[in-house]
Amino acid sequence: MKTLRSSFSCIAVLSLLLSAVASAQSPWSVRLRATYLETVDKSPAFSALGINFPQNAVSVSDKWIPEIDIDYQFNETLSAELVLTLPQSHTVDLAGAGRLGSFKHLPPTLLMQYAPAIEGPFRPYFGLGVNFTLIFDDNLSVAGVPLNLESWSAGLAAQAGFDYRINDRWHFNVDVKRADIHSDVSAGANKLTAAILDPWLYAVGLRYDF
Repeated sequence: MKTLRSSFSCIAVLSLLLSAVASAQSPWSVRLRATYLETVDKSPAFSALGINFPQNAVSVSDKWIPEIDIDYQFNETLSAELVLTLPQSHTVDLAGAGRLGSFKHLPPTLLMQYAPAIEGPFRPYFGLGVNFTLIFDDNLSVAGVPLNLESWSAGLAAQAGFDYRINDRWHFNVDVKRADIHSDVSAGANKLTAAILDPWLYAVGLRYDF
């Protein structure tokens, strides 16, 4: 009888432990967002083909992109977020010369986030970090002269947003980011100008807590 009671006691304790583990809050979460990337389209004035091009003559296309973010919560107020997407293709235009071509980029960004510890379903947050953008498959030319972009860009990134809790796992999310992305534009060994993208990223989506 004692053995039977001990067995039931062990099973009960084990069940409580498993229940506690199962209900424990994981530090991991993901955010799935639809993001609109809007470049600032700044560039220094330059001369080429006997033409003096003014400031901000280079423009890069804006577009919607998918975004997935992996978050790790260090404590109640501090977390880290890795921002990821698929390689994106953009077209490039030059005022007075038309379409130059296109390029692809992949811009992973790592941010440290601070979220004030406040009660209720609404939780704002602020982030600061670094962006590292790979630039590749550039297919650009003007008047038959091939143009080249740098293969990478690194700079600061900042964000602000909020999560609104729907239930224990799901949250509605709104987010705005700004990233420092730029590349020199060259013809052979000669630098012509710089394409300063510095995009704003306006996003809406969902967060899931594991």
